[in-house]
Amino acid sequence: MRKPIIPPASSELLRELGTQLREGRQRAKLTQDELALRAGLSRVSYRAIETGTAAPRASTLINIARALGMEMMLIPKEMVPAVQAMLHSGDEDQPAFTVDAEQPE
Repeated sequence: MRKPIIPPASSELLRELGTQLREGRQRAKLTQDELALRAGLSRVSYRAIETGTAAPRASTLINIARALGMEMMLIPKEMVPAVQAMLHSGDEDQPAFTVDAEQPE
């Protein structure tokens, strides 16, 4: 099987994805074997994703997320700062963003 050549920028993103998956797996107190089984993958395939050496398909990411008790969502790019603010807010009562009262119609 030929491995695709991954550009350096993609490699960095894959490593970051792998780090996030590893942290989620560890929070769930699962081994790579257990998570791979729940996601319908081999341990070798899951390990390659977690170490950032393989680029998973969207369906594989969905299966991994669900095995971790999560769901994946696509959000509009302009909403990313608001979502990040909500996720990283120390005070749950603060709004993540506000809407100006005078908006053009």
